[in-house]
Amino acid sequence: MMQSPLPVRDGVNATRLRLPDEGPWATAMDYMMHRWGHIDPQGIEDRFDAGEIVGEGGVPLDRRTRLEDHTFIWYYRTLPPETRLPVELNILHQDDHILVVDKPHFLPTTPGGTYIQESALVRLRNQLDLPDLIPMHRLDRMTAGILLLSTNPETRGRYQVLFEKRQVQKEYECVAAAEPAAGHPAVGFPVVVRNRMTKSRSYLLAEVIDGEPNAETRIDLLKTFDAGSADGGRPASGDAHARRGLYRLEPHSGKTHQLRVHMASLGLGILHDAFYPELLDKAPDDYTKPLQLLARGIRFVDPITGKPVEYRSRLELSEAR
Repeated sequence: MMQSPLPVRDGVNATRLRLPDEGPWATAMDYMMHRWGHIDPQGIEDRFDAGEIVGEGGVPLDRRTRLEDHTFIWYYRTLPPETRLPVELNILHQDDHILVVDKPHFLPTTPGGTYIQESALVRLRNQLDLPDLIPMHRLDRMTAGILLLSTNPETRGRYQVLFEKRQVQKEYECVAAAEPAAGHPAVGFPVVVRNRMTKSRSYLLAEVIDGEPNAETRIDLLKTFDAGSADGGRPASGDAHARRGLYRLEPHSGKTHQLRVHMASLGLGILHDAFYPELLDKAPDDYTKPLQLLARGIRFVDPITGKPVEYRSRLELSEAR
């Protein structure tokens, strides 16, 4: 990955932009005006004048820099104000190479969309003064639990290889109905779900398609319990007293929304899942009803010490009994 010539600022990386090879723009500033001039033309001019937009090697650009002089340029985005999310990160382990935290529900792993400062990565970079911090994997914004991050660029590759070679074992827990929804066959546990999944950036949902399986999850039912009638949660079925189950999920691949899709495919959609099996209308976050999915643990042989390690979440699913 191309190294940014600008350092992390306020916990956020500089933005990289590739300039077109050709076009009707004489200068790099002309092109940026074409892209974003309708939003903040004065701000773009000010950044060029202040030398805050740079090319490879950190060379500052000005208003006259020709389009063809640079392939990539870097600059800092103007960050909009964000309301702090009412959730907190807990540090479980930190050494010279890695950081392990319990990520809460509703906090994204990395910056994106409307969440920049309010992401686990940026919060931790600022809190711990670790600008080189990088997550080794991701959890969905709505998923809580164990998150492993690299603190040391010199040893980062040794941990990345573990994930690439699937030498990291992950364990999740979720709450769903104890029995499949109508129209789905009974399930004998443990069960392994295998299929081919795809996820495009232009569509919210992951989809199951025909073809060679690329996603696999082992699912086991740990226990069942009565949902009760006064726990404030959306029942797993139309019956407020429906039985629910606590499940262990062991993914052997890492596709986007894999666990949520695989549970829904069994007729066991995870409690408070707004995407699967049915996409619900967008609504403000309800902090009293988090998605009942937790990254419980992660195991691997530490590449630095050569010893097996395991990290376990201290969080509990609010609707598990």
